[in-house]
Amino acid sequence: MQEQDKPVENTETIATSVDVEAFQAAAAQNQVEPEAVIEPGVSAETLAQLEAKVLELQDAFMRAKAEGENIRRRAQEDISKAHKFAIESFAESLVPVKDSLEMGLRVETQTVESIKEGVEMTLKQLNAAFEKNRLLEVNPQQGEKLDPTKHQAVSMVPAEQEANTIVTVLQKGYMIADRLLRPALVTVAQGK
Repeated sequence: MQEQDKPVENTETIATSVDVEAFQAAAAQNQVEPEAVIEPGVSAETLAQLEAKVLELQDAFMRAKAEGENIRRRAQEDISKAHKFAIESFAESLVPVKDSLEMGLRVETQTVESIKEGVEMTLKQLNAAFEKNRLLEVNPQQGEKLDPTKHQAVSMVPAEQEANTIVTVLQKGYMIADRLLRPALVTVAQGK
């Protein structure tokens, strides 16, 4: 078997037998066919195999590119749906609370005791909805050290306790999981 009839084992051997720069220059000017640049040492069978391999790789590339686009599109749709329906679970938890409030307003003969009882039951439902959806209260105790990541000091007052500790809570704060939704508004002890 002559050297030119040997099957080519890898593409590195072919790259050395092709004048790459001449091929690129001619292809850029659309003047020559790829076969015109290939040296006579490469057989037609080898060239056909290589062209088939190129077509196969092009097909694989196009399929991979299309799959990548499909994944990107699906991810964007998932993100859009997540934004649109993010509060669905929380809303489902709040619907019974609203129902309870409406039923309480429909009662014709209301007493202070029945109103208080209805409000307490509704508050329990609301607290359950908060817990289910990981909405946690930030309610620091008196004497607790001020935590600027959870508390907002609105004023400093003279007090018989250590400086920068909480004296009173003016308004509870809330966290969703580990993220602060609203800081607790507090007054803190002034330094002595």
